[in-house]
Amino acid sequence: MVTSYTQYCKSPFLIMLVVTCVNLADVAPGEDPQLSELTGLFTIKPESATATKGQDVTFSAKVDASTLVRKPTMKWLKGKWLDLGSKAGKHLQFKETYDRNTKVDSAHQNLGALLLSSILLSAVEEQHQDNILEAFKRSGDANEDAGDLDFSALLKKREKKQQQAPREDVDVWDILKAAKPCDYEKIAFEYGITDLRGMLKRLKKMKTVEPKKSDAFLKKLEPAYSVDKGRRIQLSVEVADPNVPIKWLKNGQEIKPSAKYVFESVGNRRTLTINKCNLSDDAAYECVVGEDKCFTEVFVKEPPVTITKLLDDVHTVVGEKVEFEVEVSEEGAHVKWMKDGVELTKESAASKYRFKKDGKRHILIINDVTKENIGTYFALTNGGESKAELEVEEKELQVLQSIADLTVKASEQAVFKCEVSDEKVTGKWFKDGVEVQPSECIKMTHIGRTHKLTISDVKPSDVGDYTFVPDGYALSLSAKLNFLGDMNIHYHVTDPPKIHLDTSATGSKNTITVVAGNKLRFDVEISGDPPPLVCWMKGDETVSDMEGRVRVETKKTLSSFVIQGAEKEDEGFYSLTVTNPAGEDKAELFVKVVDVPNPPENVKCTSVGENSATIVWDPPTFDGGVPVKGYLMERKKLGSSRWTKLNFDVYESTTYEAKKMIEGVLYEMRVFAVNGIGISQPSFNSRPFMPIAPTSEPTRLSVEDVTDSTCALRWLPPEKVGPGGIDGYIIEYCKEGSKLQGRLDPERIIVFFPDLGSFQGKPRPVATWYKDGNALEDRSVGTRTSEVDSILFIRSAQRVHSGTYTLAVQIENMEDRANIRIQVVEKPGPPKEVRVIDVWGFNASLEWKPPKDDGNAEIIGYTIQKADMKTKDWFTVYEHNRRPNCTVSDLVIGNEYSFRVFSENVCGLSEEPGVSSSTVLICKTGLDCNLPPFKEKDQSACPKFTAPLVDRSVVAGYTTAISCAVRGYPKPKIIWMKNKMIIGEDPKFLMQNNQGVLTLNIRKPSLYDGGRYSCKAINALGEDEVECKLEVRGRTTMSLVTFFTEED
Repeated sequence: MVTSYTQYCKSPFLIMLVVTCVNLADVAPGEDPQLSELTGLFTIKPESATATKGQDVTFSAKVDASTLVRKPTMKWLKGKWLDLGSKAGKHLQFKETYDRNTKVDSAHQNLGALLLSSILLSAVEEQHQDNILEAFKRSGDANEDAGDLDFSALLKKREKKQQQAPREDVDVWDILKAAKPCDYEKIAFEYGITDLRGMLKRLKKMKTVEPKKSDAFLKKLEPAYSVDKGRRIQLSVEVADPNVPIKWLKNGQEIKPSAKYVFESVGNRRTLTINKCNLSDDAAYECVVGEDKCFTEVFVKEPPVTITKLLDDVHTVVGEKVEFEVEVSEEGAHVKWMKDGVELTKESAASKYRFKKDGKRHILIINDVTKENIGTYFALTNGGESKAELEVEEKELQVLQSIADLTVKASEQAVFKCEVSDEKVTGKWFKDGVEVQPSECIKMTHIGRTHKLTISDVKPSDVGDYTFVPDGYALSLSAKLNFLGDMNIHYHVTDPPKIHLDTSATGSKNTITVVAGNKLRFDVEISGDPPPLVCWMKGDETVSDMEGRVRVETKKTLSSFVIQGAEKEDEGFYSLTVTNPAGEDKAELFVKVVDVPNPPENVKCTSVGENSATIVWDPPTFDGGVPVKGYLMERKKLGSSRWTKLNFDVYESTTYEAKKMIEGVLYEMRVFAVNGIGISQPSFNSRPFMPIAPTSEPTRLSVEDVTDSTCALRWLPPEKVGPGGIDGYIIEYCKEGSKLQGRLDPERIIVFFPDLGSFQGKPRPVATWYKDGNALEDRSVGTRTSEVDSILFIRSAQRVHSGTYTLAVQIENMEDRANIRIQVVEKPGPPKEVRVIDVWGFNASLEWKPPKDDGNAEIIGYTIQKADMKTKDWFTVYEHNRRPNCTVSDLVIGNEYSFRVFSENVCGLSEEPGVSSSTVLICKTGLDCNLPPFKEKDQSACPKFTAPLVDRSVVAGYTTAISCAVRGYPKPKIIWMKNKMIIGEDPKFLMQNNQGVLTLNIRKPSLYDGGRYSCKAINALGEDEVECKLEVRGRTTMSLVTFFTEED
């Protein structure tokens, strides 16, 4: 490490000295150039920074290279030695710019999710070929070329330079450390070091931190180690004394042996094994032998974070809430969100977007989506990315009930009413193109989706065209107000009855349309003198005037036909008859009840592609009385409850191709029917279907064998199978040179399926079982064979049943075989010859031989336990130890120990352990502990307030308190004062002292309780005092003003 540091320090100074300090304008021909003092190159130096773990930090520096012949080289170092140029990547990013006009070189380093303790930047001039044009220039005072040059002298100088023997690469710092201080200046001049003061500071620092040479280690730790997260790493050293105890430290804290940290000692080699490394193991480690230490640093690399659940495309309308959800492989991972290549952050997009984390789920939320949010959204991690499209359409406003023309008499009330689909939509009313203003006679209301315009006491001047215009939509609803009769008209004594029927708003003559479930109220004006009798009939049945769902309400000049909650049975022809002595009048009308259609039927998938599917369905059996305009489709993944709309515009056909689906995922579809009334209930879900691309063709088809009547074929499975797998193969044939003859009738084909024991063939194959090449004759092994499979079963497996079993199926001279390997295993036996081979300090070394019986399976490790002979309680020392030896540490001096070892295979630990043949006694070392005599510490201290009183402003009549804190020994006496007057036993004041926290409670203070309060603490060693100002404010009187509004 020292050599690397020396080379780094030497090279910049030497190069900068040669290039920047030679002024060729002042060099006489034939003379050597003179060296001048080197000035600083940095115009902006890196500044120290502190960052939160997981965030980015940037270091910047600028170098003025105007005095240099060539562009300098920038190096970033961590600490003193580590060159970061070789570690560039996602976490370390370097950016360098060079302005050739100003010769300013800027370097930037971005540290992604990393914090470096110190950064050292060096400017090193590149050792390229000399710029001969620059060397032959000489500049004057105005930075212009001036004067002539002696080219022959320059050429001689260059030749002389070429003839110089290359100087041996020596370590200047080693020479300086070995030299006397009086020789420093001579050595600096010889090796071209001009910054003598900086050299002395660096040399002093090197001597201060130079570690002492140690003979305790034969081989020290490497400077740094790198390991992947979740893997194992070993740190090894070699010590000179094989019996010396060592300690392992992590960030200065001693490490204890455990399942994670395993200590090994073999001869002079000491090893620390760290199992299942995680981010907490990224730390500095040191090995301590007595007073000698060696250090290293372990870097734990995280695996890339992958995306396990991709984003879904979203199609919505303006004003809705949109959520993009992605799921990653690890909790707490960093996910970057982008829109059309621009990163979305909390600072730049806080008003439009919200970011949410829930374990492994990361959600991007857009409230009240607009068309500005249309685009492609990306979710990126360091191990992958996912994208989704957002499509936004304008929300269409639907008119549920339009306004109708009205005909009213003078002094009556006219009500225009309409209903739209959105409750939040507001609007304006116009009469003959002029906006209607509210008055005593004109009222405008908006309740839910209903908008009303009410005109009381109608006059001839109110006649006109009325229009309702919703705000923000290119839509208008119009109707006409007609005036009937005159207030001053006089009627004859007898007047024949007359029905004034107006059905102009219903769309067809004498037809009234009502939506099922809505209320129908049809008002009919009647006239006649004397007042006529009114009769409503449906067919031959008279509609009763009594209360009910279908009823008639009759006044002097008005008859109203009412249906409460219209049903399909209410549809039909109705007649109205009015009679009086002067005559009779009759009118017929048809009531049509319309409804949303029934849901479509028989929704099914007819074909699938790699990412698409074709869906068909039948139209609804009942269209609701209004022609079906089209259909809306939705889909969802099987098992999910979230449906995704596939279209917002009505789709007219009954066949639809759904796209942008994921191959291998099961989906369900449902369809809605739409008519002029509304949207039907959803259809039944289709049967689950899976988009799958067709498999590719089988490869390498070849003829294996040919006889007089048979042909054996062989081929390889398709290269691209897809998630659906392969169910089987279809074999076709034709004569050479002709077209396809047909498919082969598999009369003599044997086909083995992937599951062992399943087969097919015609005629029925003969199945035979073999074990290790011999016919199966063991009665403890049973077989059962059917037409398509053969089953081998062993009711009580023993070790002797292990071996290779073969199933052979044969049809005449054709045969096929399949093998299966059966291995019957059990727990192993105990290890053999467990013995203690060495004891030193607090450690004991054990050794044993593998068990004689391995249980017919590989031995995967050993479990070592120790027991104190006093208590004879066994404690586990190591688990899953793969070697037949180990070192047991941390034994207690003076105790006698016994050891035992269990062997382990896939079935578990052996039933019996192998016990050590002898015990181990940890002898005392004879060290004496001389504790210093106990000296009682004097705790006496004068009073001192650790927390002062704070000025306060309170409202009169509300209890308040002021507090401070004091310490001192002996316990000080506390005195409270107001305006320098001692507060006595006044019941208004309550003084408390809780472990040195002093509180003065003032009960319901008045204006007279304001002033300066002080607290004094006194004991035998001194006193201390604090004070504060208490301001008592009077109560503020609030006046309650009540506003009355009168509705016109």
